Amino acid sequence: MTRFALPLLLSVVSIAGAACSPPSADIAPDPTPAAAPNAVAADNATAPEPAAPSPPPAAVADSKAVPKQGALETFGDWAVGCDNGLRCTLASLLPEAGEADNVTLNIVREGDAETKVYIDSRDEAIRPASLWVDGKKIATKLTPESALAIAEALPAGRRLELRNRKDKAVATISLKGAAAAMRYADAEQGRAGTPTALVAKGTSTKVVEAPVLPTIVAPAITGEAATPTAAQLAAMRKQAECDLVDDQTGVLSPEAHAVGGGKTLVILPCSTGAYNLIGALFVIDGKAVTPAEVDSPSGFDETGADSQTPVRSVVNGAFRDGLLTSYAKGRGIGDCGVQQSYVWDGTTLRLSEQSAMSECRGNPNYISTWRATVVRR
Repeated sequence: MTRFALPLLLSVVSIAGAACSPPSADIAPDPTPAAAPNAVAADNATAPEPAAPSPPPAAVADSKAVPKQGALETFGDWAVGCDNGLRCTLASLLPEAGEADNVTLNIVREGDAETKVYIDSRDEAIRPASLWVDGKKIATKLTPESALAIAEALPAGRRLELRNRKDKAVATISLKGAAAAMRYADAEQGRAGTPTALVAKGTSTKVVEAPVLPTIVAPAITGEAATPTAAQLAAMRKQAECDLVDDQTGVLSPEAHAVGGGKTLVILPCSTGAYNLIGALFVIDGKAVTPAEVDSPSGFDETGADSQTPVRSVVNGAFRDGLLTSYAKGRGIGDCGVQQSYVWDGTTLRLSEQSAMSECRGNPNYISTWRATVVRR
């Protein structure tokens, strides 16, 4: 899969890089000058006075926010959703009927109106040099200004063409529903009727500011993870009502990770569904083993993947750099589902990020629905 942008959800304005292969697209951002090397002082230069020490940072308070994920909507061949920071993502979908190129486009509009465009292709042969809407060229290079121009050119069109250097169309993207999706984003961001709206432009002088993201204060990750005993694992499996057995090993091995404060998070393989491995979550604190507390369930619904058991679970879970991740797939190719990240705050696994795609229609780049800022101390 070739992505003519750096990976989605990174704060980069580009459609030139490639996530799965070296950059090769012709559409490219203007080059940014490299930072100048450190200058060497002249022999007769006066040595600068040492800088005064910075005052210690003020204590950061935990917002104690309860996650409220943004909704996803579908308009024709476009999906749209906004998160709690007013980041709105518009994602093209493959048409439900007829043949379509495996190429999708995402527009990410931040709460401060910064606009980013990403093109994603599963066909290595597609190397676009320009973008066209209904026969009119709209971009050959991508700058922050042209990203906005691309977004504003889509609502009035019927289809977006990606052309090569010979002006031959190599892929098309349906624009059915793009205008409605943009109107939805304008309304969610409070930009309807203002000059900064994508579609619903007006002359209102209303100032729209992005909300401050909630803060999660988490302990530093220190110490070694405890190794659960056979008796503890047996008790966990019984409490979580696990039924997962591997034909070769008997039982799949659990993962144990230090989360700070002398506590260990255990991810216990428990059951399987289509494309998904469900792991029960426990915390070891000394000799005590208890189900982990989670402030927002993992999985597709509000009830989560564990609604039938007393133990919270994670879907296709992994733990890295202090974050527990969950990835519930709607189908094997991963073009629909829910991705989540959790951080341990000392007592509870707190949702720090969530993105989702409700339509299984070829777009693997999910829409942000919740974000928080994690501060460790």
